[in-house]
Amino acid sequence: MTLTYKPPVSVVIPAYNEQNAIGEQVKSVRQVLSSHDITFEIIVVDDGSSDKTAAEALNAGAQLLHHQDNRGYGASLKAGILAAQYEVIVILDADGTYPVEYIPEVVAKLDDADMVVGARVGDKVNVPWMRQPAKYFLRKLAAYIAEQPIPDLNSGLRAFRRDCVRQYFPILPNRFSFTSTITLAYMVDDYFVVYVPIDYRPRVGRSKIVPWHFMDFIVLILRLSMMFNPLKIFLPLALFTGTLGVLKALYDIAALFARSPSWDWSLLLQPALSTSAVLLIFISLQLLMIGMVADGVIRRIAQHHQPMVPSHRKWNFEYTPGGGLEEGKSIEE
Repeated sequence: MTLTYKPPVSVVIPAYNEQNAIGEQVKSVRQVLSSHDITFEIIVVDDGSSDKTAAEALNAGAQLLHHQDNRGYGASLKAGILAAQYEVIVILDADGTYPVEYIPEVVAKLDDADMVVGARVGDKVNVPWMRQPAKYFLRKLAAYIAEQPIPDLNSGLRAFRRDCVRQYFPILPNRFSFTSTITLAYMVDDYFVVYVPIDYRPRVGRSKIVPWHFMDFIVLILRLSMMFNPLKIFLPLALFTGTLGVLKALYDIAALFARSPSWDWSLLLQPALSTSAVLLIFISLQLLMIGMVADGVIRRIAQHHQPMVPSHRKWNFEYTPGGGLEEGKSIEE
């Protein structure tokens, strides 16, 4: 593959007790980027490791940032991004799971994108089967909120520009959900995210992800929906409770007719609707109103918010015989 876009890049690698993998990972990154004549720096953020992670990273030729205590994956990435000298940032896990030979392609595609993500959908993907149902559910939930497909929500190999990601620092968490948050934030704000299929290798050492992180991810996605698109949460809840309320009301009315000896105007004086039916209907209306108010407040705030960093997506058009513009081809053609 011929690379036409080769900007200088800062590779940020967060590491916590990765002494068995970090050295080889740094050396592999140096070899791949050097072979493609890409100017680079490698920043390893040692997140309070208790082993020889820092020494191994330095011996491999990386620049080192050191946290005195374990502050989290997201906090390490933020520190590395702020310390980077180049505008294009590549983040990479330290455990050897992401093949570094994809980095040049990921960087090259950033020329026409705001973020490029290495999607773990290649021919050789080693994801433990116990994690696959949870990953599928989270990916579908995120895609519903973003209103577009998401092949990989939390891939640890991606490239973006520093000025664009820094505007999201106030909402980016310090723990493992950094990548999930930035994916959703870019998409709901209409930044152009490109996915590159990659392989995914078995990790070196023990994973830092634990089962209860699944609930953390769900809460995170719901929180992001409240920040960017609250109707995606409130509208389905309102429809669900409203449907239950209407069905219960119809049942109550049918039960009233069934137990009445005669059908006349006196039925209008009988208590027909149960408390549960009325309550469900009112809850539905309240949820709908809260969602509409939240959506209006968010849109109003967006109007007065500071201008977003412009997207780097390139649009090509051609003039049609009728005098209009047709997307897809450049005007020069």
